[in-house]
Amino acid sequence: MADADLERFRADTRAWLEANCPPEMRQPVRDEDDIYWGGRNASFKNEAQRRWFEACRDKGYTVPEWPTEYGGAGLAPAQGKVLREEMARIGARPPLSSFGIWMLGPALLHFGTEGQKQRFLGEIARGEIRWCQGYSEPGSGSDLVSMQTYGEDRGDHWVVNGSKIWTSYADQADWIFCLVRTDKDSKYQGITFMLFDMATAGVTTKPIKLISGNSPFCETFMDDVKVPKSYGEGVPAHVGEINRGWDVAKYLLGHEREMISATGGGDRATSLGAATSRQGRLDPVLRAEMAQFDVDALAFTAMSERFMDQLKAGKGHPAQPNMLKYAGTELNKRRHELLMAAGGSPALEWDSDETEGGKPARGWLRTKANSIEGGTSEVMLNVIAKRILDLPGA
Repeated sequence: MADADLERFRADTRAWLEANCPPEMRQPVRDEDDIYWGGRNASFKNEAQRRWFEACRDKGYTVPEWPTEYGGAGLAPAQGKVLREEMARIGARPPLSSFGIWMLGPALLHFGTEGQKQRFLGEIARGEIRWCQGYSEPGSGSDLVSMQTYGEDRGDHWVVNGSKIWTSYADQADWIFCLVRTDKDSKYQGITFMLFDMATAGVTTKPIKLISGNSPFCETFMDDVKVPKSYGEGVPAHVGEINRGWDVAKYLLGHEREMISATGGGDRATSLGAATSRQGRLDPVLRAEMAQFDVDALAFTAMSERFMDQLKAGKGHPAQPNMLKYAGTELNKRRHELLMAAGGSPALEWDSDETEGGKPARGWLRTKANSIEGGTSEVMLNVIAKRILDLPGA
């Protein structure tokens, strides 16, 4: 796309955002209710959140680079980058947060049948369906292919039994994309990537309380869950081939790791630290550490943009998401360590209104899970060593 065309698009985008993004939606996210997840039981926190979501939905800006026939705006990658830049310029909140957008949608675009795309992608783009991810099991985390949840073929349906763990927001999700073993004799080629409704008989969830005191994670149990082979003409319940779900799972994991890594390029530590410091003054050593963090975070953002451009041009390395995930995880942990240091002993407080119910401490504790979820840091480093640095194995 010519530079002149991009500049016209930027000007149009800037004008559209000024006209459609309410001032309330240009404020930092402060609590869970500030994030709109959609779904059949969703509700809006306020009128501004509703107006911002509906404006973006109607414009195709909940999934701007998806094709228009699936609810997107059909933007070219360069236009999508401009939109992200302009939204960041005014501090606009995402109009819709969704595992469907970040993970399942890209997998369906790549592996799904046309019927599956028509059935599910529009619902995701319009915020009508909320998904959760059924991957890890109590004994199968980093070694995910050792999973034991099993689907028995009963002709026109499967009967699924097993359990998943760390299923984020499973208690609030409408549907699940789930890895199910359908051939016990083949470790990698015996897994099927299934989609089914969380309201199906036999599916139950139990929240897991984290050290932070919050509970986004759940255990998910499947007891004789009947999953139909098809949801209609051209809409199979499995994505990709039966017993080849690991291909879909690996592709989706790349997008999940990019999503988790995005926390690394967030708010600058220097501005947040100054706001956190009760005296408004920071120790010179701490100030220097925050400045170094900001340099590293800006470098990470530049690296992320470069990797995304390479990916969209078909030139990306398959292990780049592992690099992003590891670097983003470590940056986010550093950010919260610095904020706790800047806040001093009051930042350790847990319950008062002054700290919004212990937000600094709870956020700091929550980052400890970043190095586990989506692939542990140790596994990420092993992949980087083998596939990018070409180091020999032990």
